[in-house]
Amino acid sequence: MLTREENLYRLWLEKTKNNPEAYEELLSIQENPEEIKDRFYRELSFGTAGLRGILGMGTNRMNCYVVGRATQGLAKYLLDSGVKNPSAAIAYDSRRCSEQFARHTACVLAANGVKVHLYRTLMPTPALSFAVRELGCDTGVVITASHNPSVYNGYKAYDSTGCQIGPEIADRVQRDILSTDLFDEVRWMDFDEAMGKGLIAWIPDSLVEEYLNRLCRQVLQPEVGPKAGLKLVYTPLNGTGNHPVRSVLRRLGVEDVTVVPEQEHPDGNFPTCPYPNPEAHAALELGLKLCRQTNADLLLATDPDCDRVATAIRHRGEYRILTGNELGILMLDYICRTRRKLGRMPEHPVAIRSVVSSAMADKVAESYGVEMRKVLTGFKYVGEVIAHLEAEGQVENFIFAFEESCGYLSNPFVRDKDGVNASLLVAEMASAAKLEGKTLVDWLEELYQTHGVWRSDVDNFVFEGASGMEAMAEIMERLRKTPPTEMAGDAVAAVLDYQTGREMAGGQIQQAKLPVTNMIELKLKGHNTILIRPSGTEPKIKVYYTVTAQSHEQAAETARRYREAGKSLIQG
Repeated sequence: MLTREENLYRLWLEKTKNNPEAYEELLSIQENPEEIKDRFYRELSFGTAGLRGILGMGTNRMNCYVVGRATQGLAKYLLDSGVKNPSAAIAYDSRRCSEQFARHTACVLAANGVKVHLYRTLMPTPALSFAVRELGCDTGVVITASHNPSVYNGYKAYDSTGCQIGPEIADRVQRDILSTDLFDEVRWMDFDEAMGKGLIAWIPDSLVEEYLNRLCRQVLQPEVGPKAGLKLVYTPLNGTGNHPVRSVLRRLGVEDVTVVPEQEHPDGNFPTCPYPNPEAHAALELGLKLCRQTNADLLLATDPDCDRVATAIRHRGEYRILTGNELGILMLDYICRTRRKLGRMPEHPVAIRSVVSSAMADKVAESYGVEMRKVLTGFKYVGEVIAHLEAEGQVENFIFAFEESCGYLSNPFVRDKDGVNASLLVAEMASAAKLEGKTLVDWLEELYQTHGVWRSDVDNFVFEGASGMEAMAEIMERLRKTPPTEMAGDAVAAVLDYQTGREMAGGQIQQAKLPVTNMIELKLKGHNTILIRPSGTEPKIKVYYTVTAQSHEQAAETARRYREAGKSLIQG
């Protein structure tokens, strides 16, 4: 008797006979039952992060059939919501099949009567959020898998506010997707025909220029760029950032920019960094090598869709890679300090961080009288806070948001993390520090002297395939039922289960006001914490460690002990 996966495989073989490339790919795995199982054991689920998966044929893969079905579900949601003359903006990054999927998405939306505004060339994700708002669109789609390895691609959907869609919309779209046959019920029309009928139109270059100009108008001290003579190395990691980042740096007055030649041009194979994540030190190796050759002041690196940025600073002859938390804290302090100096601090300033980001930011915010709001992981929640401020007529109160995974935003007209915005801000900060005869590392150490040493680390535990998903679920269930009572000899003072809203402390269980997500937090001595959560976009469990201490040496030793204990906790 055939399994469900084998039946689906046979259906796909039959339905793709008129698509030679797809058919041949499926035919090549007919003697590989494990591969068939992995491709068909589930369907890629459409959530608040949209779709993300390995490229290839199958229900558990990213391909034109899965993309078309998701788009049909999105179109049905728009039409059923009573939107009159619905419209959408679409962008795509440098990954394999990104432009193909973007055009396919446009053709499905057009066939459903949705007017499409499509970027003519690859574009950073934040430019999509900007376009949705500026063009008054009802939705937006960007084809990207962000910083994932080259075998991945993805599909992110946005609402009319320029934010990634929330859980309620995602659930409705998912229901519409599941009720649609991906071979026979997806509407589609020819791209050129849709263009001729005005159902698809190119987004004008003037909108790109307006995005870049608006970013540059956010610069707090425009005079520091030309004065400092900053020497900078930049890598777009073969992604979308090359033109926009270099453009805003030039407008800031930072002229001495050397681009890593092997990583300058768009290439979805990412030949020099198979894992194009600026958080990963391996992705920065070529940039650091060029920094040493040119004696650059700093390195900037953006991920393929240019919504994240990482930096390394030359300090006392060596290059120090800042963590996402360290850079976020520096940005927050610089914005607060400079706004106060210039008399541009709003009356009720608001900053935002994700719950897994460093709580040192709370101390910095407090010192400037800034309200720090904490949200779940994912910049859609940041966007929602900004949207609420806007609805209340208080959007000018927003000054900064960040998450530890190198995502930052300091403007209110984009509702997603913005690597172009962040690159500009880093260059401005580094220029200001250089004019003081200091580096950003000097500024960071000054903050540690004021607020104590805070250290943050993240460990990733990867679980591939169907068995991996089961293992991740079992680990989280085990931690819920029998949470640890100590970690590396330090007592666990409290356990917070964000999924159930329960707080366990001193043998007592009570309900706590926690945002609902699949995450467990262990509170240890002082401000030390350990948070465990499955990634929403990759097959991994992420463990976040926050440690406070009197010195870097003490913090490093405590973090080492916790990470060893965390490894045992996850791997057994």
